[in-house]
Amino acid sequence: MIKILLDSIRETVFMVSISMLLAFLIGTPISITLYITRKDGLKPNFIVYRVLDIIINILRSVPFVILMIILMPLSLLIFGESIGTTGSLVPLTFASFPFIARLIEASFLKVDKGIIEAAKSMGSKISEIIFKVLIPESLPFIVNDITITVINLIGYSAMAGSLGGGGLGQMAIRFGLYNFKADYLFLAVITIIILVQLIQYFGTNLSRKLNKI
Repeated sequence: MIKILLDSIRETVFMVSISMLLAFLIGTPISITLYITRKDGLKPNFIVYRVLDIIINILRSVPFVILMIILMPLSLLIFGESIGTTGSLVPLTFASFPFIARLIEASFLKVDKGIIEAAKSMGSKISEIIFKVLIPESLPFIVNDITITVINLIGYSAMAGSLGGGGLGQMAIRFGLYNFKADYLFLAVITIIILVQLIQYFGTNLSRKLNKI
């Protein structure tokens, strides 16, 4: 049981960490573009904002299980497997990057507009405002966004396990449900709860520390 648990934790950590990294790398530029091109943004562009807004809303509306099934051919094309620990990275990334893009956009909007206006009046370029003012000022909020996304990804990875995605979800389904071993099921659930609590604890504390700097 211990070996199965450790292997399941390793697979869950792998899926969550890699998909989180990919989602952040994709979602952050999108959130910056949304912030810049919105009606009261640094460089308003209705078409760009509206197109991105619609795409994100559509992707966020698709249930994860359906998204995983739809993206199986893409997972097979990229990784050579439609399911499994590696194959699950594609749907996990697609499910999370629109989510974190929207969260980071909201975090940018929390930054005092007076600070942005002051930077503009000093002749700062848009890139300078983004990387020297906007991101540093919203960093505590972004840490919270990442924390929330990671916790959601743990839940998504558990659902991926029900379709052969590996990790703690598969442990609960394969060994707990299908083999009628309640101890495996409860152990997987308890482990997921512990992981979520640890991530929330460290994320909240890091956000508080950054907020005091």
